[in-house]
Amino acid sequence: MNCKQAMPLTAVTIGGAMVDTIATIDDALIERMSMNNAGKTFLLLEQGSKTEASNISTHCGGGAVNSAIALARLNFKVSIIAKVGDDERAQVVRQALDADSISMKGLIKTSSAPTGASAIVSAHDRNAAIFTFRGANTTLCQADISQDELAADLIYVSALSGASAAVLQMIVRQARGKCQNIVVNPGLRQISTRFDQLRDSLPSISIFALNRHEAEAFVRQAVAELSGIENATLRRIAANTLTPNDIAEGNHRAETASALIEGLRHMGARTVLLTDGKYGAYCGHQGETLFCPAVESEVVSTAGAGDAFVSTFAGIFTATHNIEYALLAATTNASAVVKAVDSQSGLLQIDKLQQQLQEVSCNLKVTKTISKQYQ
Repeated sequence: MNCKQAMPLTAVTIGGAMVDTIATIDDALIERMSMNNAGKTFLLLEQGSKTEASNISTHCGGGAVNSAIALARLNFKVSIIAKVGDDERAQVVRQALDADSISMKGLIKTSSAPTGASAIVSAHDRNAAIFTFRGANTTLCQADISQDELAADLIYVSALSGASAAVLQMIVRQARGKCQNIVVNPGLRQISTRFDQLRDSLPSISIFALNRHEAEAFVRQAVAELSGIENATLRRIAANTLTPNDIAEGNHRAETASALIEGLRHMGARTVLLTDGKYGAYCGHQGETLFCPAVESEVVSTAGAGDAFVSTFAGIFTATHNIEYALLAATTNASAVVKAVDSQSGLLQIDKLQQQLQEVSCNLKVTKTISKQYQ
């Protein structure tokens, strides 16, 4: 399927701009501890000691930047709305955006905070541990965003940090009538501190994208709204009584994902995109739940895989209106991203993405089920 347009589609990405310092550590040099009951895994650093890294490198990152570059490589004409400080890190961000011809008219410099930064430790299964300094990303406000900037074919709102999360409702409200495709991909902290704003915005959001942990957190804060749903799995999620053993590989994961999608759609979400890492991704849309397995890849780092998946899905769905093809494209692009240490160098140009889709088409299949409430 050809996603190229006679005239490029336009996209605006809103959210974080960061500079990432990534330390890759050999598995034998850093201990890992798993807690079976809590379902959490920890990397252990010995106090007072030096740990040898196989590589330390610096890259541009952040949700708005990652998604802007992904969409630019899908042939969108992209602009970004984000905040950076008056410092050297801001120049790293500008260079990355300029390399993919992304408009920086909405990249605002502030003297009130430095550009955001993170330190990433990548070891074992490469599901990175991240130390985050939000910096200027917390200072985005309504005055920084004009209605004219929201006139686009696609608006992609990544996780908003701190006080910046307050602009979401204004973005959604002002974008209505100007944009048919509003995608929101919040983070865990935004869900916990701005739940009411997210919930109230759901009916106006075209695609609500969460990973499984974020979806569980959202549902747990919505117990009252979900009281009328006769779904035992959803009730257990809302009551926080699921254990890691309940969410095993196979059918239990699928049942949990379907329950989460049912709950989110009950609260007003139109299309729900639910990612579950190496276990694949689900999409709830018009009474159907679609599932696409992950592509087996040698994982160098998982940083940016979620941004790649959601922005690719949003871009391809906006261009083609084919939800199955969008899921396949998102899965393929995310599998390319995890092969690189950073969040952007693995992002595919549209021609390369289409070529890889043809190569995996025999083995990568989307399955579809009808939600019980629509049967």
